[in-house]
Amino acid sequence: MNKIKPEQLEEMIGKDLGFSNWYQIDQGLINNFAKCTGDEQFIHIDEKRSRLESPFGGTIAHGFLSLSLLTKFANESNFEIENTKIVINYGFDKIRFIQPVRSEKKIRAKFSLLNVSKRKQNEILVKYGVTVELENENENENEQKQKPVLFAEWLTLLIL
Repeated sequence: MNKIKPEQLEEMIGKDLGFSNWYQIDQGLINNFAKCTGDEQFIHIDEKRSRLESPFGGTIAHGFLSLSLLTKFANESNFEIENTKIVINYGFDKIRFIQPVRSEKKIRAKFSLLNVSKRKQNEILVKYGVTVELENENENENEQKQKPVLFAEWLTLLIL
């Protein structure tokens, strides 16, 4: 675990912080998310119709499903900001859904530090760059870089 002191944050700007574990997006998860959000478009829940009628060759996860997993991914990534009492989701400056995630594929998140700003004596606003990647989706097998499915500039408020 990479432990970062709050006073070290500024020197970490522009650096990668870590990765989450790979997480499989299965059809059951997609179906549950569809029910929860009321987004039951056939491209998400109807496997047969999606295979026949969609350009994706099968069902795909909701973009918001991938986005909603960022908290899970942050919690299991290999960095931690020390002496933090509370971490509050403060929103996003940017979200881009780059490509779909087919059912049964695995995704993970890579975190980098984009910016920090002190708000009050015990508050720091942190902007992360988060890239959600699809496992083994490279056109060139020798490439180490995974193919992105989502990019977000995620704001969190640290209460020290």
